Amino acid sequence: MFPRQLDLRPLLKHSSLFLFGPRQTGKTTLLRTLFPQTTFYNLNELDTFRELAAHPETIRQRLSPKETLVIIDEIQKLPALLNEVHSMMDRNPKLRFVLTGSSARTLRRGGVNLLGGRARIRHLHPLVSAELGPGALDRRLHYGSLPSVFTSAEPEEDLGAYVGAYLEQEIRAEGLVRSIETFSRFLEVAALSNCQLLNFTEIGSDAGVPPRTVREHFQLLEDTLVGHLVPAYRKALKRKPVSNAKFYFFDVGVARYLRREGLAKRGSAQWGQALEHQVCLELVAYLSYRGLRAPISFWRIYSKMEVDFLLGDRVAIEVKASAHVSEKHLAGLRALAEDIPLAARLVVSLEAHPRRTEDGIEILPVAMFFEKLWQGEWDRLLAA
Repeated sequence: MFPRQLDLRPLLKHSSLFLFGPRQTGKTTLLRTLFPQTTFYNLNELDTFRELAAHPETIRQRLSPKETLVIIDEIQKLPALLNEVHSMMDRNPKLRFVLTGSSARTLRRGGVNLLGGRARIRHLHPLVSAELGPGALDRRLHYGSLPSVFTSAEPEEDLGAYVGAYLEQEIRAEGLVRSIETFSRFLEVAALSNCQLLNFTEIGSDAGVPPRTVREHFQLLEDTLVGHLVPAYRKALKRKPVSNAKFYFFDVGVARYLRREGLAKRGSAQWGQALEHQVCLELVAYLSYRGLRAPISFWRIYSKMEVDFLLGDRVAIEVKASAHVSEKHLAGLRALAEDIPLAARLVVSLEAHPRRTEDGIEILPVAMFFEKLWQGEWDRLLAA
């Protein structure tokens, strides 16, 4: 059991929760660990699904007057249960529910209103550095951070099984696309565009689908929590930025497997891209777990000068898989600082020791950056 950074107990003092997250991120394990004595309905269990599908009122009828929490795992498999949940919440305002799922797409598609805003939404992400420690970086960049894959003796095979299960259970079973074969081809082409500017026309040409379908498929990946669209920052005024978004799969290992690539060597372009990818996922998870609303974007102008990540309007982060960060690596951060008043400019690198340039750019080793992030080093700037 990893020491997960998402603690649901304080949140449940105020309201019920939807807990969403990609498959195998550890939602069930987390809930059974935090609430071992709580009534637990797992809709992946066939007997439980059949019983509640036929008689949803069973949840209400079995509820003890002393119970204050009920957990329903994989709620998207039986959205009709939400009517019963809503009714129970009306009758007992102190009763709390945790409702888990791999996405809200199926619930929304069925016309469910997610309890009218009476339940908060939280997300569980793959493992982060604060749950694994600094020595795990190389394995994460090779195989990703899904708990079952990270601890596996055969991680490559498990990645293949994961991708297959996603296509079969999430996409085919829920009827989210017309052709699973076409979507599978798109998925591989999309992985080749990971961390890159998106061009729907080019991706559609490679995948054999129209640009409009490509756009819909990327939205599907977001809805099923398999990726994150990172928009271009467009508030800078002096230089004209690009408008295309970037896309990052939710897990480094899954993206590599879909690209059919072998393991990357330190110093290679592939390894550097994986590091950028992992930093992005770490930032996404951190903002999510801490409840910080600062949006993530990137900045790039048509001369190809860029900064990998901006958190809100105040913190700029460049990722360089280099043992020595040179002046040319700092050009993007300095150019952006001429356009907007940045409060912090950071370079995440492979340098052995931290240092600060004369104009205030912090150059940090990867492990130190992750440590400072989870210690809340920049929270004050992000909350402003």
